[in-house]
Amino acid sequence: MPETKNYYVGLDVGGTSVKMGLFTEDGELLAKHSVPTPPLIDAAGYAAVTGGIEQLVGKASVAILDVKGIGAAIPCPVPADGNVKLQANIQLDVPGLSEALLARCRNATVKVENDANAAAMGELWAGSARGNRSFVFVTLGTGVGGGVVIDGSVVSGVVGAGGEIGHMSMNPDETRVCGCGGRGHLEQYASATGIVTSYKMECAARGVEPVELTGTSDSRSVFEAAKNGDEAAWAAIDTMCDYLGRALALISSVVDPEAFVLGGGTSNSSDMFMDRLVERYKSYALAVCTETPIEVASLGNDAGIFGAAYVALQAAGK
Repeated sequence: MPETKNYYVGLDVGGTSVKMGLFTEDGELLAKHSVPTPPLIDAAGYAAVTGGIEQLVGKASVAILDVKGIGAAIPCPVPADGNVKLQANIQLDVPGLSEALLARCRNATVKVENDANAAAMGELWAGSARGNRSFVFVTLGTGVGGGVVIDGSVVSGVVGAGGEIGHMSMNPDETRVCGCGGRGHLEQYASATGIVTSYKMECAARGVEPVELTGTSDSRSVFEAAKNGDEAAWAAIDTMCDYLGRALALISSVVDPEAFVLGGGTSNSSDMFMDRLVERYKSYALAVCTETPIEVASLGNDAGIFGAAYVALQAAGK
């Protein structure tokens, strides 16, 4: 009898597309596919995803009955019990989607996870955090997200707020309001949006015009301006490093991770800010935590599909 192989599918459900990956138990990526994100609230929407999975496994000539786990990374807080109560910017019926996946892939275990937490698990399985048992993943994009991994498992929390690093209150005197309704949150200073806002404020304070920006989260142009000697841009980067360094220091005193891993689009400019960030982190951290490494994620946009597949593999008991 030939040896039966087990395969795992990772779904990264975004606002515009559902990215998919097919993996072996060892984390080898066999095939990728994507479909436009439909409203995942009815049979037509579910069929778009299950049909995409059929195309995915077909690319690798794998039988769909050999898929033993399907993980779905979604942009919502996912409590430990999996009962999603809060959704934003997406139409998603989690129980309905799960049932549809189970109906089409009868031998699979289905697991839903927050997208940032899933990305953290992807880095643990096959990325920069491979070999660690505990680390903190920080996504620096339009906002700031994260995932806390302890003893090989992601911390979701009772209401799914585990890893919501971007909403740590860092400045109680801040008058501007965060997107969540709070004030002075890390996201307001360390996200791509926060960097652009700080840059504009620094330009206004200096009485100079900012460089041309393509949008409210175009931090790439701010980093380019810094390369060209723009002092306001460097001031915005310093603000980002100071707040993020202090946040990581606070986290280190609670979690004491083996490493911090930075992902998201802003991490692509780490060569511009990493030395400053490490210096600020060390200045704030408890003495015994100052040598905790701060690294850059390696899986890029594939972290979500890797992590979704990995949480499915874990749920299946492998």
